[in-house]
Amino acid sequence: MLRVSSLFLSITLLCALATSASAAGSLLRLATTTSTANSGLTEYLLPVFTEDSSIEVHTIAVGTGKALRLGREGDVDIVLVHAKAAELEFVDKGYGVDRAEVMYNDFVIVGPDSDPAQVRKSASVTEVFNRIFVSKQPFVSRGDDSGTHKRELALWRRADRLPDQAWYREVGQGMGKTLQIANEFDAYTITDRGTWLAFRDKLDLRLLFENDPPLHNPYGIIAVNPQRHADVNYAGASQLIKWITSSKAQRLIAEFRIKGEQLFVPSAGNAD
Repeated sequence: MLRVSSLFLSITLLCALATSASAAGSLLRLATTTSTANSGLTEYLLPVFTEDSSIEVHTIAVGTGKALRLGREGDVDIVLVHAKAAELEFVDKGYGVDRAEVMYNDFVIVGPDSDPAQVRKSASVTEVFNRIFVSKQPFVSRGDDSGTHKRELALWRRADRLPDQAWYREVGQGMGKTLQIANEFDAYTITDRGTWLAFRDKLDLRLLFENDPPLHNPYGIIAVNPQRHADVNYAGASQLIKWITSSKAQRLIAEFRIKGEQLFVPSAGNAD
């Protein structure tokens, strides 16, 4: 009887271990940007992937810089971010593999309706940043090494300006919170269009400038390199890359809207 009980216990234990291993293989850790989370895109898109693949996705929504650091440390299996230069560096240094274009949206400049810097009159985003700098009107920066923060700093450099004065506030927050802070201070800020559409009805800010090529915002997806971190779920990451660049997922991205407005444009297979 003892032998039978011991055998039963051993079989139960083996089954539990097998189930645990199977469960681990079916879990994918994704680091993505706050823009995909705040807009509702990941909540809309990933359950369909889970239904198609039986792979559950655990999402960590952070700035692009933090997402890439998580990838470098092997704390996630895959990243979906929007800072192309940083993404290519991540791949070139061997931290990521199989990078693919997924979609794009754009950045917009928002601020108080009174528009004391007269941003609405600008002919280019470079002029926007010059007007804000010269007028010394409050500007709220994410200041968090996110893709949005990286683009904002690039636009200041493009305008040949260094915003290190009292009117410039770095808050170290995600996009939604940054918009709320800008709203409190009647300040200007730069935001991705998706988060703006998700938050605009809660704010007194207005969209003041848009549709300039430097505001174009592409997103890429990258698997963490299994040669650097043997325990990452590379098989699951590969499945997600294949799925999100498929015609089905690209159609879903194109159909995703907030109040009738398209947030992201699918771009799988495009060079930019």
